[in-house]
Amino acid sequence: MPASPYKGSELELFAGAANWKKYLKTELSPYLGETVLEVGAGLGGTTAFLCGEPARRWVCLEPDTGLAAELVSRIAGKTLPATCEALNGTIADLGPGDRFDTILYVDVLEHISDDAAELRRAAQRLRPGGRLIVLSPAHQKLFSEFDREIGHFRRYSRNSLAALKPEGLETRRLDYLDSAGLLASSANRLLLRRALPTPEQIALWDRLLVPASRLLDPLLRYRLGKSVLAVWARP
Repeated sequence: MPASPYKGSELELFAGAANWKKYLKTELSPYLGETVLEVGAGLGGTTAFLCGEPARRWVCLEPDTGLAAELVSRIAGKTLPATCEALNGTIADLGPGDRFDTILYVDVLEHISDDAAELRRAAQRLRPGGRLIVLSPAHQKLFSEFDREIGHFRRYSRNSLAALKPEGLETRRLDYLDSAGLLASSANRLLLRRALPTPEQIALWDRLLVPASRLLDPLLRYRLGKSVLAVWARP
């Protein structure tokens, strides 16, 4: 059954973060197969950047009824690729035979109370060789009013995310991203203590800090950042 209405507000706030989404595309594209399940697709902002070749079927799974309806509208209006389809519900609402090359949780897992059970269910939907990808906010010590405002249960470290690896999957990546953005997040948490960053702060981060992170992250061997990325694969 569809979950309760989404109460967060970050979807609109981060909608214009084009540099960040381009960075994610660079990092995630090597793991995207022909059939993709995007859990918690929201308004399709991430979908629009990531969905492309080789995907021939991209399922936008969204538990919020209003957001799912908006996804349907955007697919019909061709602002999302024709390979996309919207489904209102959770993994439990998928067809019994649905299996995917890639399952994505982009800034979603932290909204789910029982994250371990969720990933176990997701792993069961992977085809042989399939990849399960999780990107989430990092460092519990940075948990703030912003996290509470948008319905986060937690933030993750490399270790805490690694502990959630479903049985039978192998680790392909476990890295931090956005080292420069970590400074902004630390300032917001420790100094400004805002419930929500302002649009001006988001624009500054996306325009200046994200490009800096794209240069710094490889130099730092992806050991520092405000987001944490896990990629697991079924043999």
